[in-house]
Amino acid sequence: MAAVMNSEAPGGISQKGLREQYGQVRRLTEELCAPLAIEDYVVQSMPDASPAKWHLAHTSWFFETFLLQVALADYHPFHAQYGYLFNSYYNAVGERVPRPQRGLLSRPTVGEVYTYRAYVDEHMAKLLDNLSGESLERLLPIFILGLNHEQQHQELLLTDIKHLFGCNPLRPVYRENEPVTGSAVPPLRWVNYPAGLRWIGHEGGSFGFDNEFPRHQVFVELFQLASRLTTNGEYLAFLEAGGYERPEFWLSDGWNARGLHHWQAPLYWEKHGSEWWTLTLAGMRPVVEAEPVCHVSYYEADAFARWSGARLPTEAEWETAALNCPLRGNFLESGGLHPLPIANSTNGTVLEQMFGDVWQWTSSAYLPYPGFRATAGALGEYNAKFMCGQLILRGGSCATPAAHIRKTYRNFFPPDARWQFSGIRLAKDTEG
Repeated sequence: MAAVMNSEAPGGISQKGLREQYGQVRRLTEELCAPLAIEDYVVQSMPDASPAKWHLAHTSWFFETFLLQVALADYHPFHAQYGYLFNSYYNAVGERVPRPQRGLLSRPTVGEVYTYRAYVDEHMAKLLDNLSGESLERLLPIFILGLNHEQQHQELLLTDIKHLFGCNPLRPVYRENEPVTGSAVPPLRWVNYPAGLRWIGHEGGSFGFDNEFPRHQVFVELFQLASRLTTNGEYLAFLEAGGYERPEFWLSDGWNARGLHHWQAPLYWEKHGSEWWTLTLAGMRPVVEAEPVCHVSYYEADAFARWSGARLPTEAEWETAALNCPLRGNFLESGGLHPLPIANSTNGTVLEQMFGDVWQWTSSAYLPYPGFRATAGALGEYNAKFMCGQLILRGGSCATPAAHIRKTYRNFFPPDARWQFSGIRLAKDTEG
C-alpha cells in the first residue's frame, strides 16, 4: 500500500503546527508498538508482511532520505547501512534487503531502532523550525506525504501483528478489549442511483495521493448499492451452502487459489466443534453474526456476490454513492481494532458503514486515471509501477487512522490478499 501526494499543500501552517502534527503521528506509531514483547518486533510471518521493528525504522528512513538528507546541509545519516536495510522498493534510491528477508535482521536491535527514530525526530524538529519561504513551499508537500506514509504503516503494523499472532498456536493477545455479544442486523436494502456523468477523483486544494488525480468524468450506468456491509451471518450461509466447493461461483484464478491455499472460510476463522471462532487482536472469540465479514480476498468476495445474485461495485459506483455520506465510522481511534455491528441503524434508508470497519473490495482494476502522470523522481515509484494485477478497495477499516481516509482514497491489493481488514458491499445492475 503506497502512494504519493499531488504538489498542492495547505498554507498558513506555523512551525509549531508542523511539529505538533509530526509529533502526533510519530507518537501514535510507537504507542501501537507498546503492547508488544521484544520478541514480537523481529519476526516476519510471510513475505507480504514486515516485522514491527522494520516498520519503525522504515518510516524514519523515509523522513531521513527524502527530507533530512535533502534539506540539511550538515546532516549525517544515523548509520551508513540503514539506507540498504530499510529502503522498501525505491529502485532510484539504491539496493535494499529483499522483502522476504526483513525478518532475518536481528540487528540492529529494537533499542537501536528506537534510538534511530529519536535521532531522526531531533533533526526533523530542527528542519521544521527553520522552514519558511521557498523551502517551505518546496518541502511541505514531501513532509505531508511523510506523515501520510507513516499513517499507512500504522495500519500495516496492526495487520502484520495480527497475522504474526495468527501464526502462533498460543494465539497471543495484542490488546484486551470487551467482546461484542451481537445485535440485531437491519435488513439489507438496495439504494438506487441513476445513470449519468460523474466526477471522480480528488479536486485538489488538500492532500491527496497521486493515484487520486486527475479528477475526471466517468459515465456510470444505473446501479444499486447495498445499504450496509455483508455480515458474518450472511457469509456463513454461503459457507454452509457449500460455497467453497462450488466452482460455478468462482473465477478460474480464484478457484485455483482456493485449492492451493486450502481456503474453507475467511482468514482467522477456526471451527471449534460446531461453532466458528475467529482471531481478533484481543484474542480468539466466537464469530459474531452481526459483524461485517472480514479478511476475505477479492476472489471470495466475488464468489459470495455471484452466489448472492449480485456483484461487487466498481470504484466509480462506490465513489458516486459515497459523495453524500458523512466521513465517519469505526476507525483506529475507536480503539476496538475490529469490525463492529451497525449501531443506531436507519434500517436501510441511507447507506451505512461506508467508512471504517472493513476495506470494501471493488471490481475495478488498479489502473491510472486518464491523464495520470507519475510524480517525478524516486517518489514516483510509490504508485505507477504497481498499476498492474491489483484491485481497488475503498472506505478504510477499523485499523485506518481517521485523519488518513478520504472519499477519493484508492487502496489496492492483489486479488488473493486476505490479511488486510477487507470485506464486502454488494451491488446490482438496475434495469432502466
